[in-house]
Amino acid sequence: MAKSIQVVEDVTVRFAGDSGDGMQLTGSQFTDTAAAMGNDLSTLPDFPAEIRAPAGSLSGVSGFQLHFSSSDIQTPGDSPDVLIAMNPAALKVNIKDLKQNATIIVNSSSFETKNLRLANYQTNPLEDGSLSAFNVIPIDLTKLTMTALEDLPLSMKEKEKCKNFFALGVMYWMYNRPIDLTMTWLEQKFAKKPDILEANKRVLQAGFNYGEITEIFTTRYEVKPAKLPKGTYKNISGNEATALGFVTASLRSGVNLFLGSYPITPASEILQELSKYKDYGVVTFQAEDEISGIASAIGAAFAGSLAITTTSGPGLSLKTEAIGLAVMTELPIVIVDVQRGGPSTGLPTKTEQADLFQAMYGRHGEAPVVVLAAQSPADCFFMALEAMRIATKFMTPVILLTDGYLAFGSEPMRVPKFEDLPKLEVNYRTEVEGFYPYLRNENLVRPWAIPGTPGLEHRIGGLEKKDVYGGISYDPLNHEIMINNRKNKIDNVKKDIPALEVDGEQEGDLLVLSWGSTFGSIKEAIKNVRGSGFKLSHAHLRYINPFPANLGEVLKKFKRILIPELNLGQLALLIRNEYLKEVIQYNKYQGQPFKVAEIQNKLMEVLGGNNGN
Repeated sequence: MAKSIQVVEDVTVRFAGDSGDGMQLTGSQFTDTAAAMGNDLSTLPDFPAEIRAPAGSLSGVSGFQLHFSSSDIQTPGDSPDVLIAMNPAALKVNIKDLKQNATIIVNSSSFETKNLRLANYQTNPLEDGSLSAFNVIPIDLTKLTMTALEDLPLSMKEKEKCKNFFALGVMYWMYNRPIDLTMTWLEQKFAKKPDILEANKRVLQAGFNYGEITEIFTTRYEVKPAKLPKGTYKNISGNEATALGFVTASLRSGVNLFLGSYPITPASEILQELSKYKDYGVVTFQAEDEISGIASAIGAAFAGSLAITTTSGPGLSLKTEAIGLAVMTELPIVIVDVQRGGPSTGLPTKTEQADLFQAMYGRHGEAPVVVLAAQSPADCFFMALEAMRIATKFMTPVILLTDGYLAFGSEPMRVPKFEDLPKLEVNYRTEVEGFYPYLRNENLVRPWAIPGTPGLEHRIGGLEKKDVYGGISYDPLNHEIMINNRKNKIDNVKKDIPALEVDGEQEGDLLVLSWGSTFGSIKEAIKNVRGSGFKLSHAHLRYINPFPANLGEVLKKFKRILIPELNLGQLALLIRNEYLKEVIQYNKYQGQPFKVAEIQNKLMEVLGGNNGN
């Protein structure tokens, strides 16, 4: 029968199954194809902390959500239009998030007694009428996959692993996507495994054909390319963007880059990405622990390299003494903290804005550092570049905060022209006359003198130094001078960062003040609320220590300040303390990002509107 094509503006799809079902891979392939088709998109991978959680269990469900559109979008979507559930547990975990009348494609062969019991189903939901509010499409993915591969010399387990590509083929057909890009990827991935290559290609094509020939599908959907500014775009995750930002900083400065790091979720991919760029002067060192990771970075900075270390909350805790050493020695390093839910091991694969206090104050003594925060996956590129610019200009450690949502999520990034990016001016001290290791310029920045430069011999270390001359000093008044110098140097960064911009009315009743990864959800929610006739403004902080110079003046112009955060209110406390301004808190700490609807309902509550509840 003829299949009609319906044009839709945007779609949210979630792939879900066991952690061994390849849902992250399937979602990534669909994402890459959507990007190649010119759609704007945003993704949210969600997977358990265990490497291989118990098969069929609720705790073992892995998911990948993709929101793709023909218009500009900021989030991976609140509620899926389509759920691909590879087993009963995947259905059980995700059904609560679906839109009304959403389409559910299920692997019907997995709905047998054992799997139903593991998912806490008393009866089969495919048979008991409990899914009547949804458009349920049962497909025997396992059987169809086995049939397609019956003549290949592979084990049953190897064949069954291909069923995710059958589901992917169905989705490519359903949303009028070409399968060519994934075919090419398979050819590169399994070039040395011809049987595995043939199996996955055959199953992908079989899934696509199934959508064409079966009568259970009567409609295909099409999402047109988005009308984005002209340019070259790359679909990029936050961790990839962070890595590329530092490589770019190295190329713009002409100085080699060193990363000393210990792998930790969700930051490990930055180390993996940077290891690919050794031909560009990048040196990566996988240290034996967090302390040696940052200690090696401090050594690299002392030797004149651009130096970074990457971690998450627990690792930042271990690095704190060494960060104090970097403050004392006044060496430029960047510490990237990809935040996750805590405390302790906490929620390793989930997101949270948990470490702002630690970034601001998590050191003994008076040890101020610059603190920055990226707002989106693509913004991780620009903030990595900015972090290194500030570190080298002011000879200071800089902490760059991202989080698991940004790190694993992805979006199209408009690739900037290399020559249009800020140039990093790295100025090593070479002049012997008048050199002292703690002689300061107008910004209170000491010189960067590479060890071994004739005539510029000097010592640095963890003991307090004599102002200007650099010798060890226990003099109380000198200690006070050095503390003030280090504090005032960080305060001087205010003169070198942009003023805070306000989106909307420049003064009025309500200002939403945000930071980090909450940007996208808040921006979309504000757009929706403004569409209902309400006036409100939005300001987003990417520079947190020091705050932008005009932040106090901005806050004075609004009667009420609402601060949504994925924590118990860390920025809210900083604002109260710094500006003596009362704020309205809206906090979430569930390991998940804000949904647009959650922000929107809170805005309507504060504004006194009808939130639809």
